[in-house]
Amino acid sequence: MANVGGEDAAGRRSRRQRADDALTTVGDAPDAPDRLRRILEQALVFARAALAAVYTLTDDGELLCLVEWAGAPRTQYGLRDSYAATGGSVVADAHHTGRPAYLGPRELAERAQSRRASAGDFHLAVLPARGQDDGGCLVAVSEHPDGFNAEDRDCLDLIAHALAYPAPVQRTEVGELPSNAFSLAMDTGRVEVGDDILDLFQIAPDEFDGKVETLLGLTVPEDLPSLMSVVEADHMSIGDRELEFRVLQPKGPPKWLRLRGRLLPGGEGQPTRLSGTVADASKLRSDFTDVARVQRLAASLATAGTVRDVSQAVVAALRTPLRADRIALAELENDRLVVTVLDPPEPESWPELWRTEWRTEWPDAPVRAMPTLAAALREGRAQIWPAGTPLEPALADVGPGGLAVLPLPAAGRMAGACLIGWDAPHHFGPDERALLTASAGLAGQALMRAHAFDAEHELVGMLQRQLLPRRLPQLPGAEAVARYLPSTAGLELGGDWYDVIPMPDNHVALVIGDVQGHSAAAATLMGQMRTALRAYAAEGHPPDVVVSHANRLLGELETDLFATCAYVDVDLEEGTAWCVRAGHLPPVLRHPDGATDIAEAEGGPPLGVMTQAEFPMSPLRLQPGTLIALTTDGLVESVEADIDAGMDRFARELARSDPAHLGLVADALLGNARRSDDVALLLLRYDGMELRPLRESWTVWRVPEAVGHARRFTRRTLRSWGLVAETDAILLVVSELVTNALVHTEGQVRLDLTLINSRLRVAVADTSPRSPVKPTSIGWEATGGRGILLVEAVSATWGTLPVSGGKQVWSEIQLNR
Repeated sequence: MANVGGEDAAGRRSRRQRADDALTTVGDAPDAPDRLRRILEQALVFARAALAAVYTLTDDGELLCLVEWAGAPRTQYGLRDSYAATGGSVVADAHHTGRPAYLGPRELAERAQSRRASAGDFHLAVLPARGQDDGGCLVAVSEHPDGFNAEDRDCLDLIAHALAYPAPVQRTEVGELPSNAFSLAMDTGRVEVGDDILDLFQIAPDEFDGKVETLLGLTVPEDLPSLMSVVEADHMSIGDRELEFRVLQPKGPPKWLRLRGRLLPGGEGQPTRLSGTVADASKLRSDFTDVARVQRLAASLATAGTVRDVSQAVVAALRTPLRADRIALAELENDRLVVTVLDPPEPESWPELWRTEWRTEWPDAPVRAMPTLAAALREGRAQIWPAGTPLEPALADVGPGGLAVLPLPAAGRMAGACLIGWDAPHHFGPDERALLTASAGLAGQALMRAHAFDAEHELVGMLQRQLLPRRLPQLPGAEAVARYLPSTAGLELGGDWYDVIPMPDNHVALVIGDVQGHSAAAATLMGQMRTALRAYAAEGHPPDVVVSHANRLLGELETDLFATCAYVDVDLEEGTAWCVRAGHLPPVLRHPDGATDIAEAEGGPPLGVMTQAEFPMSPLRLQPGTLIALTTDGLVESVEADIDAGMDRFARELARSDPAHLGLVADALLGNARRSDDVALLLLRYDGMELRPLRESWTVWRVPEAVGHARRFTRRTLRSWGLVAETDAILLVVSELVTNALVHTEGQVRLDLTLINSRLRVAVADTSPRSPVKPTSIGWEATGGRGILLVEAVSATWGTLPVSGGKQVWSEIQLNR
């Protein structure tokens, strides 16, 4: 068994010697354009650094400016582009005194050197650079709990002596560009481009307008975020950049291009410029070294948000260069190893024990079943077993030709392990050992951060789901589906919501809305607004009144947030709808013939902006088969297209859908949704009711014969409907409910009769909010209270519900038909 990274003297000499050899190799090419970065990369491998950077003095001697860095993004640790040479920073002190400084989290917090100092999770080293007389500093960051040990400091000292760097590049006048070069002014977006680059983009030189947006528009949309991080100054820092992206071709697949550029600080009155080259990546020789792979791994882990992202980044960084046959990465949870990524993913590629523990997507197995692995985790060092080493079957079958186990340390504990196996006998060279050791430390720290992110994200998702409907109601003559996608950009709660509210008389209210911002306050307000709209709708108010009440309520909640909302009241019997918009997107209608249109629904202001506001109602006419689609701006608005173009695209995608399968339609519409914002989507397909109820209404006037008039109206209606058998029972219910309304309330009384199938509904509405109370007992001498008992006795069911301006008492009677 070979042990990587031993602590004995021979091991120390070996690491220092390997670093010295690597620096000598880099020094043999003094004119290499990336020589400085390659020197810094040695700190990532041999000094266990997460980041290494070099600062040098400007010509006027006033600033120490960043000229190059390698590893994780410098903003992750609060490092600046420059420090005042006469200031009190650690960089300035090391430059003046000529002595190295090593600071832990406590010292960083005391000096307030970093915006992240309060996190207490990294160490900082600053060494004077010895390679040039005019001064400069090497800055390195370590995330290991014990910081830089003696070996690490020896290697950093070697690297500081090897540094010979240029002064900060000053802008020169742009002259004739090489054919493969470009120069971009970061303030205006104007770009000068060589003819070879225009040829790669298939643009004639006389047709190019000099705008960087023209070139970005020809790239594959999925590659735009990485390109925007380069061409937007806010995302850049001084130094070299390299990335690959795809450009669209008139025929055939997109072409891969490689951009290499450097951000050059502008002089007085001059803009910062990005200068570099673009070449056909398929014609370039791969010059990836193991050091470069560590740098790429560090960069990818810095942006990995979840445990799965971290695992996939590690597998992508290691499998190809190591020519491994299997890689597994797993988290350590108590005494079990929970696998997060397997490559290859097929169960038959892994040992029998792993297959028997394959409970979900990936297996999880007890560590005690693999004692050799347990020992490696306790020791906490990367270990390698060559072909033929006797191991338990659960490990031997992972790598019969060689096995490497990388414990992933983080914050004083083991976060997990990475297992790498080969089928054919494999020779482990020193470069591979260095790559494995460096990767283990990076992956462990990233895994711990991602695990915390996953836990918080799950909590956020749970809270979000609790604020949205658990399920949508079954509707007569219609079907509704909804989708919600939380944002993956950070852990903030979103304010998007939707609701489907069944109402009396076969009406249904569709609601979708968006509270301003992404925060706990926005989510809380979203829950309040959803509850308020549901309550106002249940009271029977028309749509404009419902939205007006919600607007007034939001204005009284003393919040600085506002909300947008679209409310659609659909009459499922008549196939009509009324739409009210409060600063929200209009509905999109897909008609039975496949044509779509964006409803021309007049809108009012967002909720909470004006206390007194008008919210006009706009009619919508529906035919059986019409699809109503409501969404939030997260689905249709992006940096590439404005909201009108997004709505047009949304309408076109809806036209191509098959409304017979609403769930598939919703999934397809969300297929290209951006995840930088949360998204809500609500769809309703109106099919029309096969059997429409029969309805009649009567306004009960307050005259002595009012109850008799109501009875005669009921008898006439029943006769016209062909109902004679249950007339006496129905008339008894009408008499009691109308009498109660006339005696115990004031104002208007209305009688509604509804027949559907074999059930008759008698409903009496009045202007009093008080519901009738069923008496618990009635004595012989009592003069009232028996009416409700009689209604209950002859009804299949009865109850009360609030309506606009009062209540409705109803009774349903089962008919023998």
